[in-house]
This record gives sequence, C-alpha cells and structure tokens, in this order.
Amino acid sequence: MTARAADGHALSAQAVKVEHRKVAFASLIGTAIEWYDYYLYGTCAALIFPRLFFPSMDAWVGTIAAFATYAVGFAARPVGAAVFGHFGDRIGRKAILVLSLWMMGGSTIAIGFLPTYASVGAWSAVLLSVLRLIQGFAVGGEWGSAVVMAVEHAPANRRGLFGSFPQIGVPAGLLMSTAVFFVTSTSMSNDDLMAWGWRIPFIASIVMVLVGMFIRLRLHESPMFEQMKRRREDVKAPALEVMKTHRRALYLTIGMKLLQNAVFYLYSVFMLSYLTGTLKMDRSVGLGAILLSSVIGFVTLPGWSYLSDLIGRKKVYLFGTIASTAFVAPFFWMAQTGSVALVVTGMVIGLNVLHDAMYGPQAVYFSELFGTNVRLTGANVGYAIGSVLSGGFAPMIATALLKYQNGGTWGITVYIVTLGVISIVCTLLARDTWKDRLEPGTQH
Repeated sequence: MTARAADGHALSAQAVKVEHRKVAFASLIGTAIEWYDYYLYGTCAALIFPRLFFPSMDAWVGTIAAFATYAVGFAARPVGAAVFGHFGDRIGRKAILVLSLWMMGGSTIAIGFLPTYASVGAWSAVLLSVLRLIQGFAVGGEWGSAVVMAVEHAPANRRGLFGSFPQIGVPAGLLMSTAVFFVTSTSMSNDDLMAWGWRIPFIASIVMVLVGMFIRLRLHESPMFEQMKRRREDVKAPALEVMKTHRRALYLTIGMKLLQNAVFYLYSVFMLSYLTGTLKMDRSVGLGAILLSSVIGFVTLPGWSYLSDLIGRKKVYLFGTIASTAFVAPFFWMAQTGSVALVVTGMVIGLNVLHDAMYGPQAVYFSELFGTNVRLTGANVGYAIGSVLSGGFAPMIATALLKYQNGGTWGITVYIVTLGVISIVCTLLARDTWKDRLEPGTQH
C-alpha cells in the first residue's frame, strides 16, 4: 500500500514516516481540545451548575439534574457517531475531523455566554441541554475519526502505539480542563467564581479550537481510505453494512466499552461531587488527584497500547476489565478513610494502572474489528452506544444510589461490578486482532 499526498502523487518512505507522526500528533492535539471542552462541562456539572442552573431544587436533586444534562450529551453521541461515521466512510476521515472540531468548539464557547437561572429562569437549563446535545453529537464523530486516521496511517507492527495518540488526548484534555478550572477557582473568591469566573474556561477554548483547526487542515487523507475508493469497495450505507456483516463485532465493542467508560466517569466526575458533598473534603483534593492522574496518563496509555503490540490486544484488555471490576470496593474503602494520600492513590490506581489498560488499546482494538469500508461507522457506533449505556449515566446513577443509601456505596459497587462482568464476558468472546492485516475492503 502506497501513501499519497493530496495531489495524488506517491510519498517517499521518509515522507510516509513523517506523515505517520504528523497524523498521530494532530490526532492527539485535536482530540485533547475536544475533550477539554467535554470534561470542562463535567467538572462544572459536579461543582458549579447545580447552583447556577437548578437553584430551586434540593441540593441532591440539583446535582442529579446537572448530571442529567451531562448525560444528555452522551445520548446524542450514537446519533453523531452514525452520521459522522456514514460520511467518514463515504467521503473521508479528514473532513469529519474538521467538522466535529468546529461543532464542539462552537457549542463550548456558547456555554460561556449562557444566561443563568437568575436571568431567564428554567430556559437556562433548556439552553444548556441544547448546547450539551451539540457537544455530544460532535464528540460522537470525533473519537472514531481520530483513531481510525491514526490506525490507518500507522506501521503494521505499531498500530497499538499509534492508535494510542488520540487516547492520550483524553488525559491531555482532562489535564487542561481541570488545570484551567483549578487556577480559575483558586484565584478568586467563591462569589466571583459563581458570578462570572466559571465562564472563563469555556470562552478561552476559542484559542485552542483555532490551533486545532490549523493542524487538522494540513493533514493528508487516510491512504487505506483512498485505496478503497480507487477500488470502488466503499458501500452506500455503512451502518446497514455493519449490521449485515459486522453485527457480532458491534455488539462486543458495545459490551467491552461499558466498564471502561463507567469507571472513568466514576473517578473523574462523580468523585468530585462525592468527596466534597459526602466526605466533606476540599474540592482541591479531587481536582488535584485528577491532575496527577492526567499527567501519569501520558505514560500509561501509550505503555499499555505498546504492550498490546507485543502480546496482543485481548490479554491487555482482559486484565484491565478484571482488575478494574475487582478494585471498585477497595477504592471506596480507601476514599472513606478520609486520607488525602489514600484518595489520591486510589484514583491513580483506578484510572492509570487499571482503566488505561482498557482505554489505551481500545482505539486500535475496536478499529481492527471492522473492515476499512465500515471501520469508522462500526468503531464509532460501538464506542458511542457503549458510552451512553455506561459513562453517560454513571455519575447520575451513582449519585442517586448514594442518596438512596444515605451515603452508602455498596449499591454503586454492585452497579459497577455488573457492568464489569458484562465487559469481561464480551472481551473473552472477542477475537484477538493484533496480527491482522488491515487491507482496504477486508471484512472481519
């Protein structure tokens, strides 16, 4: 397979290597920007939005309502995944990368200018939900486009490593959003933060969106996609083709996604509310733990992904599902001690040592389960549906269970373990893909 420049001429071997690295870097940067926008919303849903958009509700109910608007974004992800996946498999990966970034960035900036409940009443929550829907729709196309571009440009024996670069964008975005919010919230009084300071991180994303757009517009299209188009092996309805020829792979990716997404949002979103509201710890503890975990993620995500290039996707992923399931109960015990050191240690173990064993290889694993002519649609839709069924509702469900048990956590543990069992079974049923050749039009 020969890579080609935008003018159709073949690229030299050295130019191909440079293009590999450029695509990997662009996937990381663009994904980091989009996840900055997405996670910034999650942080504010836990700490800010209940008071600004749902002040007439009981504190617990307001938090659940804020997390419900957070879940709304996840509900839009399968729709965005199907739409962006269709056009990504029909007209190209690059166009989807650019469009999704514009949509995500625009909706995030608009949130920074939203009127609150004090100004327009219940309409503030409606407007917030609409913008969250747009965010979810956009991110539904972002993940698949970025990972498929990175995997299809990668050397055959390093697909796991190169596929991890979009995944590294997740801790990068989480790091940026948490850091910006941390600096903003600690540099002013709480009254100023609630009055206007919370808007700064949202509006500031305009700079990062422009940078990301500049980088993405300079990329070449995926060589596998171009070869598929030249051979006329594309299909008119990728979503229908997935259901016809890749149904088993789709169902397994959905099941494999459940635990990974649930534990991630349990640690990175729900715990912010749990530590401050139930355990009465300072909000800097949770934010600091997430900052540290985000930094460590720059090592653990590519590390686990590279290991999957050496020993296989399935072994690494299966370890992550089993260990993450087993760690939920010990983690809550560590948190309930009230020890800052144990809270931070528990979150680092849960997110980096265990969660990243799933999330690191996930990009390449999901991509390799589908043929080139439906790869973006299949990987995107499986990822998005799994996200809705787990991560989107995890903070809200955990908060409701916590309230029902008057601060007890066994219900949350049972919920996570149930998802864990499903993910373990699906991983056991999935075939290993690390030695597959990803030729255009290949059906797996």
